[in-house]
Amino acid sequence: MKVAIVGCGYIGSRVAQNLRSTSNYTVTATTTTPQRVSELEGIAHRVAVLEGSDREALAAILQEQDAVMLCVGARNPNTYRESYLDTAKTLVSVLPEIPAVKQLIYTGTYSVYGDRQGELVNEDSPVAPANPNGEILAETEQILLAASSSNLQVCIMRLGGIYGQGRELVKIFRNWAGTTRPGAGEDATNWVHADDVVGGLIFALENRLQGIYNLVGDVSLSSRELLDRVFETNNLPKAIWDRSIASKRPYNAKVSNQKIKDAGYQFIHPEIREF
Repeated sequence: MKVAIVGCGYIGSRVAQNLRSTSNYTVTATTTTPQRVSELEGIAHRVAVLEGSDREALAAILQEQDAVMLCVGARNPNTYRESYLDTAKTLVSVLPEIPAVKQLIYTGTYSVYGDRQGELVNEDSPVAPANPNGEILAETEQILLAASSSNLQVCIMRLGGIYGQGRELVKIFRNWAGTTRPGAGEDATNWVHADDVVGGLIFALENRLQGIYNLVGDVSLSSRELLDRVFETNNLPKAIWDRSIASKRPYNAKVSNQKIKDAGYQFIHPEIREF
């Protein structure tokens, strides 16, 4: 199977490496950074440097591909529209001209559920993005889902916060140790190990999944529980919570992963074990 991975950052590069390690896949990887070409040539069969809005370049790399994974990420909060929405629009404008592509898999985020006051949500729950960038992410999903057809299966993976090798939780939160945080730390968090992001994406590819799937671990810890565990494990001072200061976290929901488990995916790290 020929697979193009548009956006080979932390997750895309790991998927490419995993797919290339078998004889079943031929992998094309894209990057916006020319300096990464030599690195990606070690994990993909072909590498292209392109911007997601470059229709001609995108069409060229998708020729004769069987599937495409869209694993883009924004360089900073000001580039969400360019990175996500513009790339999605360009991609769906190209795909009708390339009937060989039968599946599109996109790495989205559970943040589109917004602030649900900690209630449990699943894939049937309405999205409620809490800020302009969340609205861009929700619109990106809709643009991609609208491209579904009898010839093209579209799968949206709403990922939790990603942790794993090189992105350990202690690295993410070390600077919060001993500091005062706003609120009571009662908001829900949803994390997924990088191994399960890669595993889930490949599972979606091999099982031709379509529609929306949450890809998060089994346990939703509160911010306080998560940070306490991270700091205790690493002998760091706990964070201090100040209820007099309102939390500005734009999403707060416990996310169900039952749908993807019902589809047959078995999590490698169902609970948070790495700090």
